[in-house]
Amino acid sequence: MVRTTLSDMAREAFSDGRRLVAPLMGFPGLNITNVSIKLAQQNYDIHYKVIKSLVERFQPDVMFPLMDLAVEANALGRFTLFPKDDSATVVRDHFDIAELTRWNDINIAHDSRVLCSTETQRLMSIGLPKNVTRGAYVAGPYSLAGLIMGADSAAMATILEPAMLHELCQFATERIQQYARLLISAGAQIICVLEPSAVMLGPDQFEEFSAAYIRHIGASCTYNGVNIVYHTCGNTMHLIDQMVGANVHGISLDSHEAGVDLPAVAARVPETVAVIGNINPTAAILKGSPEQVRSEVDDLMTRMDSFPNFILSTGCDLPQETPLKNIEAFMRAGREHRIGREV
Repeated sequence: MVRTTLSDMAREAFSDGRRLVAPLMGFPGLNITNVSIKLAQQNYDIHYKVIKSLVERFQPDVMFPLMDLAVEANALGRFTLFPKDDSATVVRDHFDIAELTRWNDINIAHDSRVLCSTETQRLMSIGLPKNVTRGAYVAGPYSLAGLIMGADSAAMATILEPAMLHELCQFATERIQQYARLLISAGAQIICVLEPSAVMLGPDQFEEFSAAYIRHIGASCTYNGVNIVYHTCGNTMHLIDQMVGANVHGISLDSHEAGVDLPAVAARVPETVAVIGNINPTAAILKGSPEQVRSEVDDLMTRMDSFPNFILSTGCDLPQETPLKNIEAFMRAGREHRIGREV
C-alpha cells in the first residue's frame, strides 16, 4: 500500500495555502551541462548530472529523468535510431505475432539501455535531496504495442485483429511491469506510464487496450508502495473516466491548447486522484517572455484554486531549447501563488 499518495501530498500543500510544482523537464538540463541527448540517454552518470543540475537550479517537488519512449522496444530488439541531438526513435519494422515466442526468452533486465535507466534512477535516489520525489517513466502497453507493430497497424488491429492485439498488449504489460520493478528497486517513488498513442482511441477501445492493462501495472506499483501516474498526450477529455478508472494515483494531462479543460477535469475527478498539468510546453514557456509565462501560470492556478488535488506541471516534457529564464518564471509563479488570491 502507498503510505503517501500524490493526492495526499497535494492536499497537504493545499492546506498550507500553496501548491506542489513539478514541471516535466529533463531536456533543458542538457544545455546546463552541455551534453547531447544521445550521451545522456546512454551514460547513466551523465544522465544523472543532467537531472541533478535541474534540481539544483529549480528545486522542483517532483523530478523525472529525460522522457524516453524507446527503452522497452529497444530492449526487445526493435530497430532503434539514436540521433545525437534528438531522442531515440523506434523505426517501424516488420512484425509477426509469432515473434513473441522468441521474445519470451529475452530478459530485458540485462539490456544496456534498461540498465542505464535503472542506474540513473539509483543515482537520483541516492543523490537528490530527500524532499524531491523521484519519478520514472515507462511506456504504456498500447503505445509499446504501437512501437512494435506500427501505430497505424495497432489502431487498425483494435477493429480487425483484437485478439492478436490483446496478446501483444499482454506481452507488453509483462515487460513494462518487469521494467517498473527494476526502477522501483532503484528508488523510484512514482511510475509515470506514457501512453500517447492511445489518445486516438475511443473510450471503449481505450478501456480495452490501455486502461485494463494499466490496472495490472498499477496494482504492482501500489503493492510496492509506489504511486502510479497515467500520462496521455493530446485531447483526453473523452477518456478521463477511463484513466481514473484504471486505479491510478494521478493523471497527467496535456495543455488547454490541446483541448484539455483542466478545471472541468478536476471537477469530475475524485480528490483521491491527483490532477497534474497542464501548461503548454511549446507556447509561452518556449517562445514567450518570463512575464507571459508568469501570467499563464497565474491564470491556471487561479482557475484551479478550489481543487486541493491539483499539482502544477507542464502538459508534456519541455523541449531542450526552452529558455531557462522561462522555467525560472514558471517555478517562481507556482511557488508564490497563494490559494484564493492572484499574485
